Amino acid sequence: MTAFQCIPIETEIADRFRRTGLDDNGNTLRRTVATAAGGFPCRHCLRLAEPGETVLLGSYNLPGPRGIYWTPSPIFLHADACPRFDARDEVAPIVRSNALVSVRAYDAEDLCLYDLGQVCSGDAVDAPLSRALDDPRTAFVNIHTARPGCLLSRVERAPPR
Repeated sequence: MTAFQCIPIETEIADRFRRTGLDDNGNTLRRTVATAAGGFPCRHCLRLAEPGETVLLGSYNLPGPRGIYWTPSPIFLHADACPRFDARDEVAPIVRSNALVSVRAYDAEDLCLYDLGQVCSGDAVDAPLSRALDDPRTAFVNIHTARPGCLLSRVERAPPR
């Protein structure tokens, strides 16, 4: 597979959400406590919140794609500071743990590459992600939850070492 990185939201955005209590669209963030049932994926550390941890829910304006395919996304974020995910060639834990994800590839003009899109379980994401990243048309990939459609992680080719 092409070398890649899962890109979490910027620390500055996570800090702003926590500090102001407002999301990217001026909505008041909702506070909730994670339960053992799961389903509370933090978009900064890219791991599931543990039962008992407080998370914030708000609307995040994706940096891409812009234009026709742009959309905001509901996201969870740990209410307390957490380390920003920083790994190479590692699929984010929140992707792996999701029962059904949508892999969406976009080109340099932010147009969706329909032929590279695929829905699969999070633990089977390697093949469709590899197919998208190996295609020279792909500028970046967004992986979403397939049912509600929330962004889990942006994926980009990693710079050479």
